[in-house]
Amino acid sequence: MARGKNALLGYGRMGHVLAWLDMNEIAEHIDFQADEEPVDPKKYLEERCKPQCVKPLYEYEKCVKRVEKDDTGHKHCTGQYFDYWSCIDKCVAPKLLEKLK
Repeated sequence: MARGKNALLGYGRMGHVLAWLDMNEIAEHIDFQADEEPVDPKKYLEERCKPQCVKPLYEYEKCVKRVEKDDTGHKHCTGQYFDYWSCIDKCVAPKLLEKLK
C-alpha cells in the first residue's frame, strides 16, 4: 500500500469493527534510517489494532471473572485468550507483511 493512503481494516471472525489507519503514521513507526537501530513495528501495530478487537477482549474478561469463582481449578479462558490475540494478529498481519515485500 502506498504512503499517504488510508488502510481499511475489515471485519474479523470475531466481529471486530472497521477502522481507518493513516499509513503515514504507521510508516513513521516502521521506517528507519540506515544509521539507526531497526525498530520492530509489530508492538506498535498491535497497540493500534487492539481497539478493533474489543468484543473478544470483553469475552475474555467475562470468562476471567467466571473462572475466579471456580474453586476446582479446572476452568480456564485459553480459548477466549487465543480468540482475542487471533483478532489482533489478523489486523496486524497485512500491515506488517506489506513492509516485508
